[in-house]
Amino acid sequence: MFVAASSRCFADLPLDAAMRQLVDLEFSHVEVFLHERDGHIKPSEVYEDFDRVLLTIRQIHRLTPAALSVEIDAPDDLYYRQFAACCKLAKAAKVVTMTVRAGELGTPYNQEVERLRALVALATIEGVRVGLLTEVGRMTEDPATAAVLCDTVKGLGITLDPSHYIFGPRGGVNYDMLFRHTIHMRLRDTTRDRLQVRVGQGEVEYGRLIAQLGRYQYNRALCVDIAPSDDIDHLAELRKLRLLLETLL
Repeated sequence: MFVAASSRCFADLPLDAAMRQLVDLEFSHVEVFLHERDGHIKPSEVYEDFDRVLLTIRQIHRLTPAALSVEIDAPDDLYYRQFAACCKLAKAAKVVTMTVRAGELGTPYNQEVERLRALVALATIEGVRVGLLTEVGRMTEDPATAAVLCDTVKGLGITLDPSHYIFGPRGGVNYDMLFRHTIHMRLRDTTRDRLQVRVGQGEVEYGRLIAQLGRYQYNRALCVDIAPSDDIDHLAELRKLRLLLETLL
């Protein structure tokens, strides 16, 4: 296992400036957000100008891309073409893991299975794994549903964000069944009432998470994903969680 950070930690900065901040904080790996609405790179840009985006990824300041997060806003046919381009980018950048969001609550189960099977098939062509993000308000809000989706869609993994099983309507639910499916992890500290609090003031048991992942030979990123907030020293919190995780490893 190794410690990484998401580019979303500095979503308000251009990619180049965000990467410099992470290097200054002594991170060595990064999860790059390819989100159409709020990412540093848009999936439509990957599809339309692949070579330029690949050059951008390869010139990231002394950081190794550990994962890509992909969120596409496009009609079905274009959606899958853009996703295929992102898979191609992942392969070219030597990234194994791509995170996608689950369908919103109320999405028909069979429809979601069909979508995920299509995504996994496209990713497999490029040797990439798809991780389904655990998230309040999405089908993965229930860990049992998330596990069933992984069992149903061969090759699908989980991007585990334990904060969403502490905060929200299912706060405190047991999600141990997801560790065997986990291929990526995002971390911050969380309470039942707030998704993000200062490191050490929440209920995330980092040592237990690492031990559980170790049982399944997890050897990928522990990705710090702390958003800027008016009531915290953002840089200090990022540094604090990096040091804590490195101590536990």
